[in-house]
Amino acid sequence: MSESKPYPILSDDEPVRAFNDIDGSLTYTYANYLNWLFPERVELVEGKVFKMSPAPSRVHQGIVGNIFLKLGNFLNDKTCKVYTAPFDVRFPKESKADKDVYTVLQPDICVICDKSKLDDRGCIGAPDIVVEILSPGNTKMELLHKYRIYEAFGVKEYWVVSQSDQSILVYTLQDYGKFQPSKIFTLSEKITSSVLPGFELFLNDVFEDLS
Repeated sequence: MSESKPYPILSDDEPVRAFNDIDGSLTYTYANYLNWLFPERVELVEGKVFKMSPAPSRVHQGIVGNIFLKLGNFLNDKTCKVYTAPFDVRFPKESKADKDVYTVLQPDICVICDKSKLDDRGCIGAPDIVVEILSPGNTKMELLHKYRIYEAFGVKEYWVVSQSDQSILVYTLQDYGKFQPSKIFTLSEKITSSVLPGFELFLNDVFEDLS
């Protein structure tokens, strides 16, 4: 298998205004990403460009809103902050310089407790909690590529929400650096968080009024 061609980082990079002008054989960085002015939303996974799904469905957005509201109310007077997509989370391996960051994701919801990771462009470093809502077409991305990134970079909890099954699976990072899955939580049950002591999320509140 041939290696990917690195994209040259030039100080005078021209803005890219059409998604079709992106060369899928190249490896890109956050520095390139900042010059992309086309309307399509994309994510970077180890330098490779992944086009995000079209506008999320009403049900998807309803679930995001319900979870965000519960987290926001709980965190109202606390240090941790909660954000929803579009919100760039950069995952630097070593240097935090834009030209050295090859992975940029937009989680549906993320909770960040270390304010030093926040800047005007989003978050640099792993959030404490990431929530992703599965939709048709994005299951492989969430459960394979993103799972590996969130685990490798130290996301403490990764909540995977299935709108079709009306269920939530919580992956909790263990001391040895690997995710441990919970049972699958369904309607009439609630989840708690090791990151947010005292927080409870009832699944009936997540999926209510979405039929």
